[in-house]
Amino acid sequence: MKKMTALLLTGILAATALTGCGSKGGSSDKVITVAASATPHAEILEKAKPLLADKGYDLQVTIFDDYVQPNNVVESEEFDANYFQHIPYLEEFNAEQGTHLVNAGGIHYEPFGIYAGTKSDLSQLADGDEIAVPNDTTNEARALLLLEANGILKLKDGAGLTATVNDIESYTKDIKIVELAAESVKDAIPDAAFVILNGNYALEAGLSVGKDSLAFEAQDSEAAATYVNVIAVKEGHENDEKIKVLVDTLKSDVIVKYINDTYDGAVVPYKN
Repeated sequence: MKKMTALLLTGILAATALTGCGSKGGSSDKVITVAASATPHAEILEKAKPLLADKGYDLQVTIFDDYVQPNNVVESEEFDANYFQHIPYLEEFNAEQGTHLVNAGGIHYEPFGIYAGTKSDLSQLADGDEIAVPNDTTNEARALLLLEANGILKLKDGAGLTATVNDIESYTKDIKIVELAAESVKDAIPDAAFVILNGNYALEAGLSVGKDSLAFEAQDSEAAATYVNVIAVKEGHENDEKIKVLVDTLKSDVIVKYINDTYDGAVVPYKN
């Protein structure tokens, strides 16, 4: 997720486009208003519309292109919920903005994957090889945890989702971890033995998590549980009947199948 400080201006500008949107707020128990990012969130919600209609609910989805206004309109109760963010961003937003948003249910996560560079299989890893990883705190930790899960290195106990290269206790091979800006890791494919990319940058590189990754974050991994994208609501509304119905529908077999069939592993249903 992008840092909020880089998005405040975007959020302010986006607010001018929302005049009148407040009238769409959840004034009816049978109307569910959700603020969402376009991909994959709004696409998934659109698939859920007829399912909710069958249950007597009118799902109204508004697409936002920033990460500030979707939280503001839920805090103000102009909208019932939003669907665009993971839990660390939600918690950071609350802490910085004084909002009162809570997780009403985890829907999907977007896994990191290990991709071939100069070598095509992890069993080919040898002394002297380089593995390129993102250098920002959150993404680097996820990359290192993925490498640990695949037996390439061992992290110090308790490093978890704050891990950096300084927390690497040992390697199975005498390799080098090359830290790069997240958007530049894909450019290391011609030179590094392997690279670790998140879903967005894998797609930019023409790679599919489902078809091209050599390994990716498991559904029961610490990263998946932490970075699951959630339905967020204002505190006190998480047990509203229509929010429960929304979350249950988004976790239904129909939506799980849609996600699996549509996103080829770049988006994975979250099971909890």
